[in-house]
Amino acid sequence: MDRTEKLHIAMFPWLAYGHTMPFLEVSKFLAQKGHQISYISTPKNISRLPKLPPHLSSNLSFVEFSLPHVHGLPPGVESTSEVPIEKVPYLKRAYDKIRDPLSDFLKNSNVNWIIHDSLPYWLPGIAAPLGINLVFFGIFNASSFAFAGPPSALLGDSRKRPEDFTVVPEWIDYPCDNVVFKLYEIVNQQCVDDDVSDSHRIGRLIQGCQFVTVRTCFEFERDAIKLLIKLYQKPVVPVGLLPPLLSLPSNEDNKWETIRSWLDSKGEKSVLYIALGSEVNLSEESMHQMAFGVEKSNLPFIWVVRNRPVGEGQMNDIILSGYEKRVSKRGLVLRDWAPQLRILAHSSVGGFLTHCGWSSIIEALKYGRALILFSGGNSDQGLNARLLHGKKVGLEIERNEVDGLFTSDLVAATIRRVMVEPEGEVFRANAQAMREIFGNEELSNNYLNEFTRFIEEFSPSACH
Repeated sequence: MDRTEKLHIAMFPWLAYGHTMPFLEVSKFLAQKGHQISYISTPKNISRLPKLPPHLSSNLSFVEFSLPHVHGLPPGVESTSEVPIEKVPYLKRAYDKIRDPLSDFLKNSNVNWIIHDSLPYWLPGIAAPLGINLVFFGIFNASSFAFAGPPSALLGDSRKRPEDFTVVPEWIDYPCDNVVFKLYEIVNQQCVDDDVSDSHRIGRLIQGCQFVTVRTCFEFERDAIKLLIKLYQKPVVPVGLLPPLLSLPSNEDNKWETIRSWLDSKGEKSVLYIALGSEVNLSEESMHQMAFGVEKSNLPFIWVVRNRPVGEGQMNDIILSGYEKRVSKRGLVLRDWAPQLRILAHSSVGGFLTHCGWSSIIEALKYGRALILFSGGNSDQGLNARLLHGKKVGLEIERNEVDGLFTSDLVAATIRRVMVEPEGEVFRANAQAMREIFGNEELSNNYLNEFTRFIEEFSPSACH
């Protein structure tokens, strides 16, 4: 196509904050290049996004579809953070019902491209008759997609038993430091009953799209990206790491001021930051082991505790009573929300105990923070933990392979090793070196430019 021609591009993320934000970043970049963007989601998910810079509002508009009601989904729920993991299948069913209003919108709007997430497997069926091109945007890294395999593996049933996911698949053609799931992670994911499996959804979408993009870069995972091109038999164009920029809504300034003055009083790289994501579902016993382990490490810490949904509107407090008082001299427990990027950017923070969500890892390595890896067990988190453990930018807390149980002593020992002990220097140095990739805005923009150019110049004949 003519480079001066402006495109109408629809964005269609899944209903989770870790998905809506990367989609927004890409939307803003494309809008800046003069393309017309329709960002499609539900009212609540759109209202949670940060406000747009005024100069982009003429090119980027939000299209709201209310989430159809599904029996089993609590009323008012529109995202994964609002339901326990066993209710997520109902959210997927509701998301699938957006198909009809989306189809009507597409028929009347001259959309050229849809950049979509990993779940709407029915999308190729409505886009192809309208002559609309599709880009599958996988917000995870290339190693996770490489582990999942080609469409034939995703749509087939060669991996029937949980144990089949605990070994390196035969199509992996590079050394990968045992980037596999642990048994407890797979069992955790398989107990979620679902009409259409995630692997089936992804397989159908890879087959139906014009090309695939993933949130990574060659500098971090060259081998995995090259393998994906081979497995998918179509272009895979990395969109870069999309490192987030520091910004803070002004109404949270007071909260940040309190945290900052606390951090200012601590020594350089002495503080451990802990955040286990909004969807990690640990048992009470495991939370207590984690809490005792953090306490036994004897290091200053900030812990962001999100109460988990336990049923209709109730939230369950997961920190022991009396704990906060006991650790108040050196520990700061924050409820529900914290300015994570600001905290990670502060020079007093030396390590991050993380659930291994890819967005959180990107934020930590942007500032060169060494990682204490504790997989939340959802989707890609276990694979991320093994990948980063293998690259020696962090150390995984040892757990029982079958049930995922662990001890407070192991938590404390792992924290101390990564943060202060001499043998942890390798993790601290490697994490620091990762800033060159993860904190490199120029590199990130180069990838976004390349991705944009690919969309602008795409022609199906060039792909075969």
